[in-house]
Amino acid sequence: MKRKYFLIIFYIIFLVNSNLLSEENNKLKVGLLAPLSGPYSEIGNSLLNSLQLALEEIGDKDVIVIPRDSGFNNKEKIDLAINDIRSSGAKIIIGPITHKEFNQVSKYNDLIFISPSNINPEFKSNIISIGVSLESQLMALMKFIEKQKKTKTIIMYPKNDYLKFVEKKIESLDLKNVKTFTYSPNPEVLTGEIEILTNYTQRKRNLEIRKKMFEDKEDDQSIKELERLDQLYTLGNVNFDSVIIIDFGNNLKSVLTSLVYTDVSQNKVLFTTINQWFDESIFYENTIKNLYYPSINYKEFKKYNNKYFKKFKMYPNEITILAYDALGLIYYAWKKNGKINSVNDFLFKSKIKGKIGTFSFKNKKITQELDIYKTENKKFIKF
Repeated sequence: MKRKYFLIIFYIIFLVNSNLLSEENNKLKVGLLAPLSGPYSEIGNSLLNSLQLALEEIGDKDVIVIPRDSGFNNKEKIDLAINDIRSSGAKIIIGPITHKEFNQVSKYNDLIFISPSNINPEFKSNIISIGVSLESQLMALMKFIEKQKKTKTIIMYPKNDYLKFVEKKIESLDLKNVKTFTYSPNPEVLTGEIEILTNYTQRKRNLEIRKKMFEDKEDDQSIKELERLDQLYTLGNVNFDSVIIIDFGNNLKSVLTSLVYTDVSQNKVLFTTINQWFDESIFYENTIKNLYYPSINYKEFKKYNNKYFKKFKMYPNEITILAYDALGLIYYAWKKNGKINSVNDFLFKSKIKGKIGTFSFKNKKITQELDIYKTENKKFIKF
């Protein structure tokens, strides 16, 4: 009798544990590596908030986020965070947030990492980067420039720590009808370099020579021509019809100011730059009439920011919308495949639409289809 009793109890315990295990296996557990403490904690907590918004939109109680503090470029903290997440049963992790930490996490080949970094859009063993890559931006800009029937493009970028990285990306794209120009980040040196690029001294001399031809003449046609020349600063065109400036903030503004100072006609030359995350300070750069750049969907970006502010009473860091999309991407792969075993589960044949735009997955490489925007009358206008 006792034996029968124990068998019944054992059977009940076995069934309960089996059901619990089955329920546990049916859950999607996603880790988050973020600097939740220290000088970069604002970014980390913003990432955590964005995932909370994503969870609410997904509305599936079987999706669980496991956040852990990984510090910032802190190997010990990263290892502790990853091991803790793994012991909680998660096989996929959002993070790390910087490319410098990739080598540290690549050794955990039983886990999958979805990073908001934009340095390398290729699938790298167990890491997928979904940031807005330079490749995607340059491809979007070149398509736009071609549609504007521009055939002589100069890609400009500063001589800084990212010089070799930018050069490597440009070379890999094998762009046609493109020349490159590197410049000093020092504004005092920059102006002289732009003068050489634009042949400013010779064009100014051309104007003086032309004006002298009409100075001593008194006929109406000569007088009118001299009046026209007096309105000019230089005479002659530059040897390019579009520029792509790979820079940000005050450095970008310095380049734009130098181009205008050297009298590069905005009616003839197309001014473009890379993703500026809708930086409104560009509105106050009065020297430029129209500046074009590729970016994520502005309406979705504003909608996300407003939703975030409504809930948390503050605005998010730009990178957080990438984490928001990352969770949606993971959930899509999980529902589609029933499980996630490796990065290959993210090689979708069809395009995937997220908050930042549309993703394409080909040859283990992620490309974002970006929109082109221009700044005009203190507004961002989709072109």
